[in-house]
Amino acid sequence: MSPPPPAPRPQQQAAAQPPWQQQPQPPAHPPRQPRQQPQEQAQAHPAAQPPHQAEPRAQAPAQPQPQAQAAVRPQAQDQGQPHAAAQPPRQAEPQPPLAGAPASPASGVRLDRSAEPDEYPLQAPDPRVTADAAAPDGGAAVCVACRAGRVDSDGYCENCGHAQPRERDHMEQESGPIAAVSDRGLRHHRNEDAFAVGHTALPDGSPAAVAIVCDGVSSATRPDDASLAASRAASESLLAALPRGTHPQQAMHEAIVAAAKAVESLAGEPATAREHAPHQNAPACTIVGAVVTPGLLVVGWVGDSRVYWVPVDRSTPPARLTEDDSWAAQMVAAGLMTEAEAYADERAHAITGWLGADAYELEPHTASFKPDRPGVVVVCSDGLWNYAETAEEMAEAVPRDAAVRPLHSARVLVGHALDGGGHDNVTVAVLPFPAPPQGAGSP
Repeated sequence: MSPPPPAPRPQQQAAAQPPWQQQPQPPAHPPRQPRQQPQEQAQAHPAAQPPHQAEPRAQAPAQPQPQAQAAVRPQAQDQGQPHAAAQPPRQAEPQPPLAGAPASPASGVRLDRSAEPDEYPLQAPDPRVTADAAAPDGGAAVCVACRAGRVDSDGYCENCGHAQPRERDHMEQESGPIAAVSDRGLRHHRNEDAFAVGHTALPDGSPAAVAIVCDGVSSATRPDDASLAASRAASESLLAALPRGTHPQQAMHEAIVAAAKAVESLAGEPATAREHAPHQNAPACTIVGAVVTPGLLVVGWVGDSRVYWVPVDRSTPPARLTEDDSWAAQMVAAGLMTEAEAYADERAHAITGWLGADAYELEPHTASFKPDRPGVVVVCSDGLWNYAETAEEMAEAVPRDAAVRPLHSARVLVGHALDGGGHDNVTVAVLPFPAPPQGAGSP
């Protein structure tokens, strides 16, 4: 049964607006048909569903989940990389009989037992020796488990069959005063999130920090490539525009447009055509970003990734600075459901805005703020905010020393999501916001 069409959405505005917010400038747009995110991501509101216990990572692909009714496209199943073919057991080589031992005249098999032990414990290679040993075949990777076997092109050890960690399974990066961490999570077979962080200087010499987080749409083709292309294009655009004197809010708008073009270009590549027709299931992702300067905070987004403001003084309220492009957000904005009811629905995470060749008309949302106190800006995918949805919950999860230890804080936040169940890829960037210059006012 098809869901009713989404209700018209009122003029976009930042949620839980603090008193110091400037007027956001997102354009109005007509109702959209949602694009279904994978069921692993469509988690109920934390208040309506108890958190799961953390589970160890499994090498086997996750089991597919039932489809949400709001899906526009059939849900793509997790497609783990095939394991290396199992090696047939080797035939035991015949051993010469011991002198003086009886044997069966018909089969030649010895009937006695030698004095050797029944079991031979398998000794693991000494890592101090094998870690420094030359890789086989002139540079091929060595298995991280047995430290002896060669890793084949599918990422599995030919000796023990152990799946090797992928480069994007867990990523960490620092750039100046900001840091970001991304993790595959406990249920997905690959990490379809991507991030980019960087810092530069404005024409007057003042510093500017940039963070971009992109979340691949798993029901689309090549979601991991889409998020990576978008994050790189947006970051490069921002780091080039800001030193030229482009206003940060305009620079953010241009960065999202550049990211959209980068994702759209993937639809025409042969790798996409090998999986699906380019425009029937084109690569797609969401995007969210933040630019921090000494007196200004700018955010921009398309999709359901978010930005939160957490002040250093926890006696003052935190705030969510973005509004999701999702079915749930449309229901709340139209007054048809409460937030708890909307996010408890199985259609909650069906997105109504994304980057990709099959997306509706691109409508980047941007907003600027002038905080009157120091704090941290948390830029994250829904793999984190599913476990800390409200601004208050996010502030409780953020360490109190986040402004001076951003990398540690990003690790803590990823751990918070994994402890809650890790049902999705998790990506978060933490940007400290400095206090404004002495005597500067705020509108």
